[in-house]
Amino acid sequence: MKPVIVRNIRIGEGIPKICVPIVGRNREEILQEGENLLSVQADLAEWRVDFYQHSDSKERAVETAGLLRKVLGDIPLLFTFRSRGEGGEKEISWEYYRELNLAAASSGFVDLVDVEAFFHKIPARELIEELHRAGVKVIGSNHDFNKTPNQDEMIKRLKEIRELGADIPKIAVMPNSPGDVLTLLSATLKVAESGMDCPIITMSMGKDGMVSRISGGTFGSALTFGTVGKASAPGQIPVKELREMLEILKG
Repeated sequence: MKPVIVRNIRIGEGIPKICVPIVGRNREEILQEGENLLSVQADLAEWRVDFYQHSDSKERAVETAGLLRKVLGDIPLLFTFRSRGEGGEKEISWEYYRELNLAAASSGFVDLVDVEAFFHKIPARELIEELHRAGVKVIGSNHDFNKTPNQDEMIKRLKEIRELGADIPKIAVMPNSPGDVLTLLSATLKVAESGMDCPIITMSMGKDGMVSRISGGTFGSALTFGTVGKASAPGQIPVKELREMLEILKG
């Protein structure tokens, strides 16, 4: 497995990298969250654009991304519009989803773009190719906020996301029992041991799934999400505590 290199961060090497979501509603809140992120040991920042009140304007979104880039310095920036169907704040058409992500990628302000792999599978492959041509890396994602699919299905989805061309496949699921968390971790381990040539990101959400955000690296997950303030998904842990626990597990 080769790491994915983004600025000075090597995703897939060492302990899992910590990504902090930025979920401000307006530009002032977004930039303040970016400033707050500088005070903790975060490896990456994720701007959740679906929280932004002006996300319906590509021009405003790109301009805000440029200001956020200045605040973050050399911290890699992941650009994510999460659709309502996968747990996000807003509905979005595929046409505008494509235009918004390409505008962000072409701006030079963002380093990675999250693409929902099964939004429309064939256009997703085409969008990933376009984003690569624009010079960014792609996290291909899939989220289920209702349940945890069976192990074979999660393995299948991760492999399909890689086949679509994503640099890093990601899956996040909701457990309805502690056993569901074990199913997610087992699927992670099987994919990691299968010889896949790229890092993967997996997590089980909610209170029961919190352990997967801490121990996921043991099973093969290369990145986890921590908070500085408001979380973007249930079960996220404050960065300081998360970093300490990851270091303890490293030994």
